[in-house]
Amino acid sequence: MSSTANSPDRYLDLKGLKCPLPVLKARRAIKDMSTGQVLEVRADDPAAQLDFPHFCETQGHALITADRDATTGELTFRIKVG
Repeated sequence: MSSTANSPDRYLDLKGLKCPLPVLKARRAIKDMSTGQVLEVRADDPAAQLDFPHFCETQGHALITADRDATTGELTFRIKVG
């Protein structure tokens, strides 16, 4: 089942984890997903701003959105599995 723009197929809350754990856990989750599905990841490690775009580019996934909450610093990524 493919997600709509408002609802990801899978969600990971990776707040509190430091590099490289957020990307490693996302990679593991994506292995169990189908092409075209959307994974939403929440993280608060500043390194994730660089890690997730690089991960998507090198692994063939599409980074749909990468947002940062100005108040909390929380990062939200939506990744379309390639």
